[in-house]
Amino acid sequence: MKDSPTKRKVVEAASSLFYQKGFHGTSVRDIAEKASVNVSSISYYFKGKQGLLEYAVSRYYEEYLAIIEATLEESGDDTPNEKLKKLIHKIIQYKHSNLQLSCFIHRELSMDSVFVREMVVTYLAKENFIIGNAFSAVVKGSNADKQKLDRQFLLMQLKGMLVTPYVLHNEWRSQVVGDYSHSLFVTKYVQTIHQWIDYITR
Repeated sequence: MKDSPTKRKVVEAASSLFYQKGFHGTSVRDIAEKASVNVSSISYYFKGKQGLLEYAVSRYYEEYLAIIEATLEESGDDTPNEKLKKLIHKIIQYKHSNLQLSCFIHRELSMDSVFVREMVVTYLAKENFIIGNAFSAVVKGSNADKQKLDRQFLLMQLKGMLVTPYVLHNEWRSQVVGDYSHSLFVTKYVQTIHQWIDYITR
């Protein structure tokens, strides 16, 4: 999905402001000022603030799902364990590279915000399907199955780990400064989830 430079600037400005002030606390004028564009540009491209939110969230999830589907296709010859680990790495990498929008979306979803939930319900169903299948392929042949651990609870734990940095971002944000530091956070956090997978499947 190719954006014009102006459109991209508006989406970036809106993502930053929604993250800082929330959707309702952000005005169209705030977005226009931060993006250095006319208010009329937002009406022209998005038909207003609600349209801008829908566009930004839809684009976020469409890119996200395309990336995780491509990751599974590219790892076709890998073991289920390797596939899941690659998938997790791509998920955290994507969410982190879109940090402000990730935090905003997950915050709204955690509060069961109707205006976001209704927008993303189809995307979330697809995400759950992809992650659930990849996880089931790993757990069903492991000792976890023999010990009769509930796969559903384990999957819930995994999904929780995938969103925690973006719901509780204040827990780690002060310790992460600069691109290298963010990259290091992604690497270490992904390793932690990988270790959890190794533990439950040994």
